[in-house]
Amino acid sequence: MITLSGIIGSGKTSLTKLLSAELGSTAFYEPVDDNPVLPLFYKGNEIAAKKRAAGDKEATNPYAYLLQTFFLNRRFKMIKQAMREDNNILDRSIYEDEIFMKMNTEMGNATDVEYDIYKSLLNNMMEELPMAAHKKSPDLMVNIKVSYETMMTRIRKRGRDYEQVEQDPSLVDYYHRLLRQYDEWRQTYDASPLLIIDGDRYDFMANPQDRVTVLETIEQKLVDLGNLDEATMAKLKEKHQQSLQ
Repeated sequence: MITLSGIIGSGKTSLTKLLSAELGSTAFYEPVDDNPVLPLFYKGNEIAAKKRAAGDKEATNPYAYLLQTFFLNRRFKMIKQAMREDNNILDRSIYEDEIFMKMNTEMGNATDVEYDIYKSLLNNMMEELPMAAHKKSPDLMVNIKVSYETMMTRIRKRGRDYEQVEQDPSLVDYYHRLLRQYDEWRQTYDASPLLIIDGDRYDFMANPQDRVTVLETIEQKLVDLGNLDEATMAKLKEKHQQSLQ
């Protein structure tokens, strides 16, 4: 089982689709389009920022805790399903979930009480996960690391109004904070082997050679970990060379 991680617009879903097709894996995608809370959360961020700018230092985003519990519930269900069988890929997982609640609390969008309740719920879920899923952890975590500039290019390209800084200038600070949170997360993640992909250097969707490089980097890591055999790796490399001709 492979889990993907990365900031908004890093290319997690795109890489999940590529890996799923490449390895014949089942892909599990984080729900976005059917999330009724996400647009409310972005609007709540904007409202809270305006209130604090006007002097209300206690203003919070009323949807921050709701959004994180919504995601946590979905991610717990999704990873349980994925970990019951082999050869699955998730485009985001429960292992990076706390990043967002921690950051929202630090920004004042959520209260310390809400964060404590959230952490208690998350810890309970993590304790239950090995029993519920019959697997201790992912075999590999692939993190796509991108800069602010790359992230913004991809956010503009996919065109979700509530993610655009032109619509909500407070998102500039939010995105920069999120990048720093991911830098810290990479230093402390220890649930499984971690492979970092340079998303600024490799445009694996638009550039065929970059796509091959990224796929083969991940596949070689799987070989090193004993999750992919050398014969399969050789066949995949041959297919890649044919695709570049």
